[in-house]
Amino acid sequence: MCDDQSLTSRKSGITQLSGGSSNPFRDASDCPSTDQHRMPYQPPKVAKREEANILRAKVLVALIILIAAGAVGTSTYLLVKDQERTNFENQFTGYASEIVTVSRQKADQFFLALDSFSASISSQAISDMDEHNTSWPFYTIPDWAIKAKRLADLTGVSHPEVAMAPIVQPEDRDKFNAFAAEAVPKWYRESVEYEGTDMTADEFMQKTVPFIYFHDTENNYQPTPVTSPNESLPLLQSYPLFFYPEQYLMTTMLDTMTASRNAALASISRVLRKPTIGFEIMFDGDTPITGSQIIQPIYDTADTEAEDRKMVAFTGIRLHWLDYFKNILTDGEFGVIVVLKSSCGDVKNTVSNNEISSVVSYRIDGQNALHLGDSDVHNPKYDDMKVDNVFVDLEIDESQLPGGVCIPTLTMHVYPSEDLEESFFTSNAILYTSMVVVIFIFTSLVFLLYDYFVRRRQTKVMERITRQDKIVANVFPTAIRDRLYQNQEEQNKKKKQKSNKSTKNLHQDDFNDSIGDLDFEGDSNLSGSAPLADLFPSVTLIFADIAGFTAWSSAREPQQVFVLLETIYSAFDKIAYRHNVFKVETVGDCYVAAVGLPEPVDNHAIVGCKFAQDCLKKMKEVTLKLEVTLGPDTGDLDLRTGVHSGQVTAGVLRGERSRFQLFGDTMNTASRMEHTGERNRIQLSQATADMLTEAGLAQWIKPRGSKIFVKGKGDMQTYWLRKAKARKSKVSDAKIDMATVAESIDTADESESIEEIVLGFEGDTDQAMTKIDRLVEWNVEVLSSLLQQIIASRGGVVNEIGSLSEAEKRIGSGGGTVLDEFTPIIPLKRFDTEHLRARRRPSSIEIGDAAKSQLRMYLSQIAGMYRDNPFHNFQHASHVTASVKKLLTRIVKLGEGNGLAENSQRKANHVNLVDLAGHSYGITSDPLTQFAVVFSAIIHDVDHPGVPNAQLVKEQTRNAQIYKKSVAEQNSVELAWDMLMSGEFSELRACIYQTESDLRRFRQLVVNTVMATDIVDKELQALRKNRWEAAFSNDASHLSSTSIDNNEGQEQEQEHEDRKATIVIEHLIQASDVSHTMQHWHIYQEWNERFFIECYRAYKEGRAGSDPSENWYKGEIGFFDFYVVPLAKKLQSCGVFGVSSDEYLTYAKQNRDEWVREGEAMVQHYLEKYNSEGLRNL
Repeated sequence: MCDDQSLTSRKSGITQLSGGSSNPFRDASDCPSTDQHRMPYQPPKVAKREEANILRAKVLVALIILIAAGAVGTSTYLLVKDQERTNFENQFTGYASEIVTVSRQKADQFFLALDSFSASISSQAISDMDEHNTSWPFYTIPDWAIKAKRLADLTGVSHPEVAMAPIVQPEDRDKFNAFAAEAVPKWYRESVEYEGTDMTADEFMQKTVPFIYFHDTENNYQPTPVTSPNESLPLLQSYPLFFYPEQYLMTTMLDTMTASRNAALASISRVLRKPTIGFEIMFDGDTPITGSQIIQPIYDTADTEAEDRKMVAFTGIRLHWLDYFKNILTDGEFGVIVVLKSSCGDVKNTVSNNEISSVVSYRIDGQNALHLGDSDVHNPKYDDMKVDNVFVDLEIDESQLPGGVCIPTLTMHVYPSEDLEESFFTSNAILYTSMVVVIFIFTSLVFLLYDYFVRRRQTKVMERITRQDKIVANVFPTAIRDRLYQNQEEQNKKKKQKSNKSTKNLHQDDFNDSIGDLDFEGDSNLSGSAPLADLFPSVTLIFADIAGFTAWSSAREPQQVFVLLETIYSAFDKIAYRHNVFKVETVGDCYVAAVGLPEPVDNHAIVGCKFAQDCLKKMKEVTLKLEVTLGPDTGDLDLRTGVHSGQVTAGVLRGERSRFQLFGDTMNTASRMEHTGERNRIQLSQATADMLTEAGLAQWIKPRGSKIFVKGKGDMQTYWLRKAKARKSKVSDAKIDMATVAESIDTADESESIEEIVLGFEGDTDQAMTKIDRLVEWNVEVLSSLLQQIIASRGGVVNEIGSLSEAEKRIGSGGGTVLDEFTPIIPLKRFDTEHLRARRRPSSIEIGDAAKSQLRMYLSQIAGMYRDNPFHNFQHASHVTASVKKLLTRIVKLGEGNGLAENSQRKANHVNLVDLAGHSYGITSDPLTQFAVVFSAIIHDVDHPGVPNAQLVKEQTRNAQIYKKSVAEQNSVELAWDMLMSGEFSELRACIYQTESDLRRFRQLVVNTVMATDIVDKELQALRKNRWEAAFSNDASHLSSTSIDNNEGQEQEQEHEDRKATIVIEHLIQASDVSHTMQHWHIYQEWNERFFIECYRAYKEGRAGSDPSENWYKGEIGFFDFYVVPLAKKLQSCGVFGVSSDEYLTYAKQNRDEWVREGEAMVQHYLEKYNSEGLRNL
């Protein structure tokens, strides 16, 4: 009985958690909570003045909210506007930079192309003149139109006007006129043909002035023959034809500055030996616009830098600079104004007497450019954003120019437009400001609502009483509950001591006390009372993780996973109890324990290391035993343990599910010790190693060969824990990481042995079971369970089968091969409801010692018949068996559409082998079918030579000569069957079958199942594909209701179900044979490496046609794409295997993707591993 007196006495005996001789976490009695033991709580009395203060505070808060709303709203508006302006300026700067860069590049490319054009003319002229014994100016450029068009394309000019004018001396003028009259018609014809003009060459000649002339300004600009003693510059060739209408040959005087501007440019170019540029009036349709005329000299040599070069002609090109501002920006980028200015100012055309503007404006929108006019049209408000850059600068020394002549430098001035600016300035500023104001209004309303509920809740809080007595005793130590009571008493005393304080302080203290009532169901605010926690300055933490568990569990059923964890953790719990170790928790497959709390322990490091060693030994003992019941690879599971010592904070983490937990850097470091450790080893931190050394146990530890990197701590020196006295016994097949052992030996004393470094295991070596023995025992248990079901289905009858001896001799020895016995459809066994009633529970069946002994002997001999191959070995056969067993247990009842329910209603005395437990197609309802499939998985690779069938056929081995195809599979069936039929296994055979029909069906199931593992034979593959489509296509799976009403319809339906069952069995064994590709990545890695080593060894022995490493990476991808993934999809589509089919498909896709990423490196790793000494001698 629990009363107030006992409660008080228990509270008075409480000591601090981290000190004192008594342990508050242990040996405290439990006291149930009742309402009598709850501490009453008096609601506080609030004065009117406090209410007035609260009201004033509310008004003040409202004013603050109002002022804050105005200030934040204004700031938001200004910030958004400023951000829009910044975005606009940044965007324009980007556009301008791109325009300046690209346009300047285009201009540079233009002058480079023009210079190259001049050089090519000079080069070709030299060659042609030597050939035809002529000289300048009596020369026309061949293919002129083609070359001029190519120049236009290179310079990016869309509407070019290109011309060539030779320099004609006065004495050569008549001769040149005669030459021109003869040469011009020739290149006219070339140009007419190339340009495709409407006029003929003769028509062009009719419009051509046949002599060098100038425009007589006093005689209505009539062409007048030149008689000046100066040199002439006649226009000899042009592109396109006649860009000057109705005239052809024209003269300019090189030394007459009052002549045309072209003559002036040519004269300057001749003096400076550089190209020159000038503004010209051009036309965009009928609209005159400002363009440029560029004059490029042509020399008598292709070397344009030669000192003795002589100018013999000029080429000129007229262009619109508009072309150079196209295709700069992308679509969607718009609104940029470019103003092009000349350094020379406006000039006058001396022929037409027109003013030529020196300023041109363009607008760039995306890839298009628009001529805005021959003036500066930008908006002056953007002057501060102007971006300047030199567009064209010929670097001409003005001091060398004649008076009154100017060769301009062109400068770009880039400005934004109003359109661009408007695209950035939106209504967002007003929108965001409005949102801010709305939020503040909403906040004010929430504040008022909150105040209302707070007042209501405060009234209720004052009425609440403590609930400390609701702490569950089986979750927390009694001492924690006692400390809760003590804390509450101290709070009550504190209230009384503050009774003389001001009303405001009293109100606040009472409110804090009110929320201090602790409710561990999560109903109360936990911040009001101090958490129950203490610092433990010196403890040792042990983290033990099951290495390989994730991969192992992917190939197991959920029940098997929990059997393993429960068995291991239960064993660890017993060890912990024996060593007085506190179990903290289990997180997944990691076991966490602590020494030194709740009760301090002086030698906690020693106790923790002993506990870790015992767990390591127990782990191996348990897993080796469990391998007999949980199947292959269970014995390969290891423990990876980390130990660290230091201080931790421990206490109750309150909340919905309160727990006693540990926190601190020691927890993190201990976890890192485990993560960075190795299998079957215990890694100690420096702190733990120092404690062992101080205790005189330095022989227990050994420094790790190299420091480890720990996240958050850097490089750390760690140690391995070894036993002070080594056991010389060892398990023959225990997995030992030879690299780790070698590292340990390198740093070990000469007196140490491997047994001192690698922990031994209890038991006599001679009596210890090998891995093969354990696998045999596991297979014995699997087949024994199925034999129990077979016998139970016969009502428990097991008779001698001497009468079947003749049938046993006949079956399988008919003179043909095993493959000849293959049948597309295996008739399934049928039974009626009376037969079902006669079945006994399998658990009540004993198969007999003799039969079980024969089964064990048979499987041992089968294991001995497997060759020592890396892949095709008994371990792989057991792995396949485990997959078969898993899939068989996952076969589920089919849904609607299989016709089974409807058929059973119409014909109750015929039950397709889908039993009352909901199995489908008769695969799981008939135990003999299950036994045959599992049996086939065990024997399917017996005596496999480690090379493919094609190689056996190529080598013409004895078996290849007998079987021709599927050599290894047929040989396995023959060997296993002949041994089963021997006299020493008669009791075993009697358990399997009792009638000749069962014997034949068993044989047929074994043949079909084993033959299905030959996935290379194309004929068998095609046959399976056709049968799958026949079984599971929509048309095939649909049976008309009328056909069931007669015997023929029943037979057709049953045949269809038998076809489904047969093909499902074959795909089941196929999936299991490659199940490693549809399981965890680590499992796939292991078996893929084994298979590679087997193939590569065959290649090295000369038993393979090609090096498998050359195509292994791509081959595996193809194997996934064309076999594994489609096979997994078939398992899914047949609707038989439940969640396993989804699991297999998911792993197949994941492994395929992982192989694509890591496969090439892994193949190289395989090769390096093979070339190591160990594998070469394998």
